[in-house]
Amino acid sequence: MQQKSVRSSSESYFWPTVWAVTIHVLLFAMLFVSFHFAPELPPARPIVQATLYQLKSQSQATTQTTQKIAGEAQKTKARQYEVEQLETKKEEQQKQEAAEQKKVAAAKQAEEKKQAEAKKAEEAKKAAEQKKLAEVAKKKAEEEKKKAAAEEARKKAAEQAKKKAAEDAKKKAAAAEAAKKKKAQEAARKAAEDKKAQALAELLGDTTERQQALADTQGDQVAGDFDDLIRNLVSQSWTRPDSARNGMVVVVRINMLPDGTITNAAVVRSSGNAAFDSSTVAAVRNVGRIVEMQGLSPSDFNPYRSFTMTFTPEDLDQ
Repeated sequence: MQQKSVRSSSESYFWPTVWAVTIHVLLFAMLFVSFHFAPELPPARPIVQATLYQLKSQSQATTQTTQKIAGEAQKTKARQYEVEQLETKKEEQQKQEAAEQKKVAAAKQAEEKKQAEAKKAEEAKKAAEQKKLAEVAKKKAEEEKKKAAAEEARKKAAEQAKKKAAEDAKKKAAAAEAAKKKKAQEAARKAAEDKKAQALAELLGDTTERQQALADTQGDQVAGDFDDLIRNLVSQSWTRPDSARNGMVVVVRINMLPDGTITNAAVVRSSGNAAFDSSTVAAVRNVGRIVEMQGLSPSDFNPYRSFTMTFTPEDLDQ
């Protein structure tokens, strides 16, 4: 800026100086031409004095003109200086305003940056809180799930334990019932053997006629005992169908070998309920072999080679 001011000052002095020098050159040229072309006259004092006065006057005019020019140049210089000062002041003011604007812009930018950082920090804080809440919710959901799974497992275990207890009780009841039936069968078998032995003893110790009468009577008793034994064995193997009702009667023909093996069983007269008929026939066949029949004489066994028995749900469900 200082270089510009110096350059402007030099330019402001240049043209006035040129004009002053030019005017002086012209004046001296005019004087020289006038002096050169002037006629030679006799010397005369007054004229010389007039010429000198004229030259003096012209010199004064030149001086005045030069002074005037110098004054104008000085005024021009002063005005130019003022203009330069104004321009310098204006430039400094512009620089100051620019600096102020820059300062304001920097402050604004810093404030915006600060606000942006604060906003970013707030968003990060909110994101962290949301993440924490999500983790807490996830953990709670997992705990609830585990709790529900544990409760379900507990219920399932309790149901299984209850079911197992029921099955155990059922098995225990079935075992007790089987033991009871077996005990009844053993008692029936023993009673039949006792009766048979007693009948044989009486037959051996009495007359032939009496023995025959006793044998017939005892045979009827033995037959009745074996009927009860067969019925008990069939009852043990029988499974009651859902459609079976008390009062139903089915007659089944049974074929048997002398060793007590049941070879066949078939319905002679149906009860009217196919499920009950089939269950009875299956129960008879499941008996398989009646070992108590092996001790019978051929005459006592003959009635059991092929015989019929009547079954009811009441008889079998004992």
